Amino acid sequence: MKNSIISLTFIFAFVIAVTAQQKPVLEKEGTLIKATYYFENGTVQQQGFYKDGKPHGEWIAYNNQGKKIALGQYNAGVKVGKWFFWNQDILSEVDYNDSRIAAVNQWKNSQPLVSNNQ
Repeated sequence: MKNSIISLTFIFAFVIAVTAQQKPVLEKEGTLIKATYYFENGTVQQQGFYKDGKPHGEWIAYNNQGKKIALGQYNAGVKVGKWFFWNQDILSEVDYNDSRIAAVNQWKNSQPLVSNNQ
């Protein structure tokens, strides 16, 4: 399980590295700069904030169909707190402490929440 979380983390880091080569749309919001990266098809790929040139606050990543695949927090460029990764029917929760994985939990959605059966 930890290996799959590490893989997801590397994928998210790769997405950040690839999008760093793209030109984001930047908007000033108070003391932060909001950055929005787009896929070639025009859908949002990633959105988050920078403070003093470092990722800061909430960051969200999406796949090219617009479905959320990752959500996490940075504090001055350091991953902190709970990060969530969605991969098909698996939700992974990764707790970070100073950008290091402190704990991992996974949930698999094997049953629908709503049924049309009566």
